[in-house]
Amino acid sequence: MIQQNMRQVEAAITSACEKSKRNSNDVTLIAVSKTKPVSALWEAYHAGARDFGENKVQELIDKIPQLPSDIRWHMIGHLQRNKVKYIVDKVYLIHSVDSLRLAEEISKEAQKKKVEVNILVEVNVAEEESKFGTTTEDTLLLIQEIAKLPAVHIKGLMTIAPFVENQEENRQYFRKLRQLSVDIRQKNIDNVSMNILSMGMTGDYTVAIEEGATYVRVGTGIFGERDYSI
Repeated sequence: MIQQNMRQVEAAITSACEKSKRNSNDVTLIAVSKTKPVSALWEAYHAGARDFGENKVQELIDKIPQLPSDIRWHMIGHLQRNKVKYIVDKVYLIHSVDSLRLAEEISKEAQKKKVEVNILVEVNVAEEESKFGTTTEDTLLLIQEIAKLPAVHIKGLMTIAPFVENQEENRQYFRKLRQLSVDIRQKNIDNVSMNILSMGMTGDYTVAIEEGATYVRVGTGIFGERDYSI
């Protein structure tokens, strides 16, 4: 089931890339494995997944030792400052940095552990009250401040678009994030690259790819519906 789902998602990514005249190698699929048992992650791994995304720190650190070392782990959920120390040397990329205080904590813990940490700045493009993320207007200022910190490197932007029935409704937000990344790239800020656009989930990742996503975060489309009771 998971292997079949992976093939379908990969085919949809290829199709969206062809439609937008992009190379499918430029899009990385992150298997969002939150709430899923390790056995399901193994299935996805055997189907070719090497990038996994988790929302909760505890779940992330529980799963890492149970799976192969060639997996790239992504922290995609809201990250509390007091949890930074547990993951700063274990994840490939933190997608959800939305404040200078969080970035400062990452920098502090990274220096303690003598690691360099790659991050994305999370932008609440749709301005939903229920979502984390800085505003579109404040993103540049935040990036300029974070860029001064040691051991932290900004690699791009991330957004979580609204949950919609028709994915076309989210095209505007993906387009806006891409334009924001272009504007920031043109500033040529030291320690900042805008190579990564993490946007698009199960319901809208093909539109996100058409608008420039380089990382798409697919959970339900790979693993099926989540069990939130655990």
